[in-house]
Amino acid sequence: MATTEHGPLAGVRVVELAGIGPGPFAAMLLADLGADVVRVDRPAGPGIGVDPAYDLTNRNKRSVLVDLKAEDGPDRVLDLVERADILIEGYRPGVAERLGVGPDACLARNPGLVYGRMTGWGQDGPLAERAGHDIAYIALTGTLSMIGKPGEPPTVPANLVGDYAGGSLYLVVGVLAALQHARTPGGAGQVVDAAIVDGAAHLATMIHGMLAAGGWQDRRGSNLLDGGCPFYGSYETADGQYMAVGPLEQQFYDEFVKLLGIEDRVPDRKDVTRWEELRTVVADRFRSRTRAEWTEVFETTDACVAPVLSLREAPHHPHLAARSTFVEHGGLTQPAPAPRFSATPVCVRSGPARPGADTEEVARDWDVPSMHRPRKDTTD
Repeated sequence: MATTEHGPLAGVRVVELAGIGPGPFAAMLLADLGADVVRVDRPAGPGIGVDPAYDLTNRNKRSVLVDLKAEDGPDRVLDLVERADILIEGYRPGVAERLGVGPDACLARNPGLVYGRMTGWGQDGPLAERAGHDIAYIALTGTLSMIGKPGEPPTVPANLVGDYAGGSLYLVVGVLAALQHARTPGGAGQVVDAAIVDGAAHLATMIHGMLAAGGWQDRRGSNLLDGGCPFYGSYETADGQYMAVGPLEQQFYDEFVKLLGIEDRVPDRKDVTRWEELRTVVADRFRSRTRAEWTEVFETTDACVAPVLSLREAPHHPHLAARSTFVEHGGLTQPAPAPRFSATPVCVRSGPARPGADTEEVARDWDVPSMHRPRKDTTD
């Protein structure tokens, strides 16, 4: 497998200490961008019960098997660290230190290393030692409170907002910024503390500004962008499917109501007191045709309307197909790497790394003789 021939991060070496959720996704993004990512898997596996053959977050990576609790485990990882640019770990605070691969040990071996730490609560604070998952992190930051209908429980947005948007993407931005610093004259390695609570809170910066200015009400389903507005939401069609509607600007809205066939019987959209009346008119009209029929009406217009597609339907949409937004590799349909680059194109180079399958190859390519040594038996 060619690990350094594609993408703007060609030549960057990353060590990923195996975990679940946002850490592996961040490492996948670095791998998609061309970095040579070596995942250090544990003998017992990651503990989430997903068949490694289908774990797409491990694509474009290589895997070595190291038991960090074995006598020589930490030294073998540190040998990799010595040759790496970035390390990513997602343990609870203090765990990496107890395993012998914390920031002090790693930076002592490689002062230019960027040590990326991915957690939910962060490395300090009253909750730092507590367990948690995506839903708790976005709940505490106020993010979850904004999603859903008024009078109903908040809608859970899968684990996209916390784990991946507030976690993985902020970790990637952080380690790349720190890598830039490390490579400048006089620069050095450092620790990047990426906490999902910090990222999820940061994502709502614009909303906080609107709240301070009186342009956002602190209750869900009551605002322009949270489903409260009748011309920014989704509507059921005659066949039980949905259309997404978002013509916020007046010229787009004018086209929307004309194509929907309701321009002569809708109240003034600026009159918030009549929003429910407007919503009823729009909803009744959408229920008169199927999703396919409404898609045909709107797809070549600027009315800002689109069909709500399922995960299995999305790859077949003509626009996404034309852009190859989804690709097939090894029999698995998956989102293609993003974003795109004119001079250093990216691609899916390999399928999910199988635990330990690349140990000898990595030992050779990274010139780490210790990786050739068999793991010591710790069961005695």
